Amino acid sequence: MLTRAAALEAIAGAHFEVVVIGGGITGAGVALDAASRGYSVALLERDDYAVGTSSRSSKMVHGGLRYLQNFDLGLVREALLERQLLVHLAPHLVYPTPFLVAALGEDKRDRKVGIGLNMYDVMAATRAGRSRRERREKYSSQAREDEQWWSPDRHRTIGHGEVLELVPALASRDPHDAYLFYDCQTDDVRLVLTVLGEAERYGAVMLNGAEVVEVTGGRGGRAGVAFVESDSGERIEVAADHVVNATGVWADAIRPEVVEEEDVPRIAPSRGTHLVVDARDLPMGSAACIVPAGEGRMIFAFPWYGRTLIGTTDNDFDGDTRHPRPGKDEVEYLLDAANAFFGTSLGPGRLVGAYAGVRPLISSGDPRKSVDISRKEELYETSSGMVTITGGKLTTYRRMAKLTVDRLVEREGRDAPCRTAELPLGMEARPADLEAPDGVGEEALAQLAFRYGHAARRVLALARERPELAAPIVPGRPDLLAEVVLAARHEQARSLADVLLRRTRLGILAAPELREPEARRPIAVAMGTELGWSAAQVEAEIAAWEEVAATEGVDPARAVGGEARPTAGLPAQRVE
Repeated sequence: MLTRAAALEAIAGAHFEVVVIGGGITGAGVALDAASRGYSVALLERDDYAVGTSSRSSKMVHGGLRYLQNFDLGLVREALLERQLLVHLAPHLVYPTPFLVAALGEDKRDRKVGIGLNMYDVMAATRAGRSRRERREKYSSQAREDEQWWSPDRHRTIGHGEVLELVPALASRDPHDAYLFYDCQTDDVRLVLTVLGEAERYGAVMLNGAEVVEVTGGRGGRAGVAFVESDSGERIEVAADHVVNATGVWADAIRPEVVEEEDVPRIAPSRGTHLVVDARDLPMGSAACIVPAGEGRMIFAFPWYGRTLIGTTDNDFDGDTRHPRPGKDEVEYLLDAANAFFGTSLGPGRLVGAYAGVRPLISSGDPRKSVDISRKEELYETSSGMVTITGGKLTTYRRMAKLTVDRLVEREGRDAPCRTAELPLGMEARPADLEAPDGVGEEALAQLAFRYGHAARRVLALARERPELAAPIVPGRPDLLAEVVLAARHEQARSLADVLLRRTRLGILAAPELREPEARRPIAVAMGTELGWSAAQVEAEIAAWEEVAATEGVDPARAVGGEARPTAGLPAQRVE
């Protein structure tokens, strides 16, 4: 990615065919789709890439099994098709995980769940109108040469022994058997950054720290936007043929000068809280569990980056959408459900991290609770031409982007078909393909291969050039100081929060270990050396994390006196 200085120079005062507002997964997808069809594209992000919902998701690329309860069959079908595509386009970053619906003790399997899984199987069985058998025949020769193409097996029932082999945390609960099915996991921020990187490869220019303060439309003589650059405070104008509002939960706040109310969405935010616990406290092994949470609700627990992630809640939210934090009652709700199911006694003091995200649900005046509202995306267009895309979810971002750019193509009568179903997202690399410098172990290589794919070589090159960068950011974790430098040099990271919450995920994976200023000093020094910070700026960044962590609520254990635990010896982050 271009440096901020280079991106600012390329954007200021220029004219682009498409200006995208918002640097989350939807905006990134629109930028890639438009650029790959030949449009000149600029993307403007107010804060940091993926700072909103796109860094606070449930980390799943999935069909949405629970949406079947609401008979949202079309939404589930679309999501399953997109899931299949993403595993193919980004095999290093989107990976299959077995999910279990376990029957404990004398309980019997819920046959309604089995019926739902049968429907899930049927909707996942075809791709682009082909049957499973036809797809196998078409891709059989390719599969022998390239085994990246993943096709989910039908769900099945597994017995006691296999359940415990997959999920050791159930050992004390005497699981009789379980339904097993597959969905996928990812690192949501890394997916956003990877899509942005591909968009840049097709000519798009991205700039963070650029808050759009005025929209003059999406077409016509006065079309364009004005933004304020965060470092200088300067107001800068950019001309555009089309303006796309992809700001998610803030979509109803971006408006042209004159607009009809029905031309913009009404967002009804919903908060989802997630908890992170030490894998030794809740050893999920190599699979996820669907966990009953009362009143017909379900949550999940699965392995992620060597920790166990528990989520999620789904409650109407009217608080600060820029800095949502886990609600105390939601933390208790998730812990109560997990403890009841796994037979544990985890309290807030055992949490190693937490986060909350706000979903951009679209209000239709329906009095039902947010959990019952569909996640389907919607496209809006103002009389001045601005296009707004919102709703949807991480899994369906590519389809949302296609819908948006198709509308722009339709306006102009261009011959520019969508190509993103065929464009790889990054390039895969296996840990065995990477040459580690001294001090970088197998766990770090595995994580680098997952997080960066082929671009992991950049990280390793930095660690080789400067051996001090081969050290871990947090002792016992595989993240390297070289990643801090890469984030500042190539990914427009500007603060410790950018690195800890988004370029790496240590802010939610190892929050207690980051409490002391000296634990953060190596990060600030590495970043400051790259960005030319003064000694005072380094100290300010070290201190600033305290406020960020408190505002975001990433360390709930601190409030109850929870202590940091050593992290050495954790299992690898990726399970297949």
